[in-house]
Amino acid sequence: MEGVLQATKLMLLVLISVCPHGSATSSEVLYPYGLPQGDKATPRLDDGASGEVKLSTEFTFFGKKYKSLYVNNNGVISFNKAVSQYTPKAFPLTDGEAFVTPFWGDVNNALGGSVYYRQSTNPDLLQKISVDMKKHLPDLHYKATWAFVATWDRVPYYGSKSKKVNTFQAVLTSDGFNYIAILNYGDIQWTTGTASKGDPDTGLGGTPAQAGFNSGDNTHYFNIPGSRTNEVLKIQKTTNVNYPGRWVFQVDDFKVPGGCIFQAKFAKEGEDFWSEASCSTKCRCQGGKVSCSGESCPASGTCEASGSFFTCKYEKIENKQLCF
Repeated sequence: MEGVLQATKLMLLVLISVCPHGSATSSEVLYPYGLPQGDKATPRLDDGASGEVKLSTEFTFFGKKYKSLYVNNNGVISFNKAVSQYTPKAFPLTDGEAFVTPFWGDVNNALGGSVYYRQSTNPDLLQKISVDMKKHLPDLHYKATWAFVATWDRVPYYGSKSKKVNTFQAVLTSDGFNYIAILNYGDIQWTTGTASKGDPDTGLGGTPAQAGFNSGDNTHYFNIPGSRTNEVLKIQKTTNVNYPGRWVFQVDDFKVPGGCIFQAKFAKEGEDFWSEASCSTKCRCQGGKVSCSGESCPASGTCEASGSFFTCKYEKIENKQLCF
């Protein structure tokens, strides 16, 4: 009986360590949006975008100050020009294209859904953002004074023959000194439009969506784990701030809470990983910095992809009792 109790406790410990915070619902992750909030909507047009949106507060994005932006139907906020490109390119992009990309894929809101946006100094919204940043970035002592909220609400993919839709959001915010980008994910059901070689019935395959940001000059860029792979379908379960469905970045000074950036990918704080498919270089994220050394995966292990990097996995050896 004692052995059964110990096994039960061990199982509970494993479950708690894997899912320490549960899963947030869409209504908890997303900030309020829609026409009742004073939002505007982009044209219901395949590969369309808003016009140039003049900002009441300059937004600093990796050393450059921007006074306007565009909300693009294909899941991109761009600072220099509207973006009609529907198949996502791999970051970094070095042609001056400064992007915040919650989910760059081939949206066609002519088939349904809406793309909303607004800039706001509404006290209720700013208070909610401030409270969240106190949890996510406690050392920053952040009190929002301005926010820009863009939401892609129940948008389908180009060439869709299904009822699959995605809901996601990008928030830019400032307190006058610090500049933050927040990417929120509600229900994600598809990754690819048919013009990007996706399946019309499933919205999967081909070249899947890209998520992250790109400064446009090869200095700062980041891919959320799963970008441009089938794993991006699970993006609403990922996070860097212990809040599933939310990623937070300080974009005036390249800081990503909860871990390290290595090769434009995210490594969790305290995480050991191998940086390449041969598992010959072992790295560790500690204190926001990555250190690596030449250490191979032992012969008894198998080098396998895990998230953005690789891990050394071992086969479980079962103890079998022989009876004579």
